[in-house]
Amino acid sequence: MSDEADLSRRHFLTVATSVAGGVGVVLAAAPFVASFKPSARAQAMGGPVEVDISKLEEGAMVRVVWRGRPVWILRRDKDMVRNMQSANAPLRDPDSKESEQPEYARNAFRSIRPEILVIVGVCTHLGCAPIERFEIGPPDLGPDWLGGFFCPCHGSKFDLAGRVFAGFLPRPICRFRPTASSAMTW
Repeated sequence: MSDEADLSRRHFLTVATSVAGGVGVVLAAAPFVASFKPSARAQAMGGPVEVDISKLEEGAMVRVVWRGRPVWILRRDKDMVRNMQSANAPLRDPDSKESEQPEYARNAFRSIRPEILVIVGVCTHLGCAPIERFEIGPPDLGPDWLGGFFCPCHGSKFDLAGRVFAGFLPRPICRFRPTASSAMTW
């Protein structure tokens, strides 16, 4: 019987030691696993932004912040859409082949719906925010100007789809682009 008691005691000690060791490993690993989770601030910055555009009037633009960057939502009016279709503006990349556009934005409007434009409003030069200039043919931009965005820092011009005009690009890649559909909810 003493052999059976020794085996029973040895089995109990093995199981108890294994359980205690397993609990210790879990307790020691918990802080490390928790450190992989992004902070509440990081989660809030990267979360989707919901904007009700149902009350946004034609020709009006609303600004929101997403991941610390300005996002502009423009409801283009019928004249803006018509001017974009008929315009022969000298654009650097009119078909959005060189820029980093999602597949749904590789069209003349750079959007799913022609009347809605959602773009990150950051210029390619120094990260400044261009100014909306929706009037047609102002004296400082010329009679061929059909509306768009203008960066007074260095004179870059963007059309109503955020495409850069040829000859006005300070850097080769245009970061002034529509946001991905997963980033914005409307």
